[in-house]
Amino acid sequence: MNNEPTFCDGYPSAVSNRTVFPASGGFISLNSEHPKWTLGVMISTVQDPISFDNFTSGGQFQYTTAFFQTTGEGAFCMPVDLTASGISGVKSGANVTIQLVFDGGDGQLYQCADLTLADVTIPSNISCTNATDSISTPVSTTIQPSSTSPSGTGSSTSSSASTTTTSNAASANSVVGLTGLLGVLGALAALL
Repeated sequence: MNNEPTFCDGYPSAVSNRTVFPASGGFISLNSEHPKWTLGVMISTVQDPISFDNFTSGGQFQYTTAFFQTTGEGAFCMPVDLTASGISGVKSGANVTIQLVFDGGDGQLYQCADLTLADVTIPSNISCTNATDSISTPVSTTIQPSSTSPSGTGSSTSSSASTTTTSNAASANSVVGLTGLLGVLGALAALL
């Protein structure tokens, strides 16, 4: 059964074996099979988040990457610096959960990853590479588990295919995609 349209893809309990992830200088590597899509990344510092409310502070979602829209199918990578988000509790040693909100035009999909942040560096032989040139547009959208598509407006900026391991996580120049079971955390395999 496909639970991607539900909170954390239907996995509402945090795992006991969290993945070690760089507090800064990490990246998320994903694959999109949609020609046009929207993505945003939220974070929770709650030990075992069970609802969207656990990804908020003061009634506002805690974004490490603001929603943006882009085009292009294939592998995409987005640098993330979680500590640069300025969110209280996001620091080395913290247990956090990130939730990706993806919409390829047929409704929002949700994927989560339970992480332990650490002062680790991604090995130099692992890189963050985007499959194609693309344009990303910052958008304003809302989290709507039953929504068929987010709506929003914004201005375009260019992003070219590149290899890099550092950047501002909220950059509209980042290009990202999504695989079925959260091909998240391309850097993680190298750290295990």
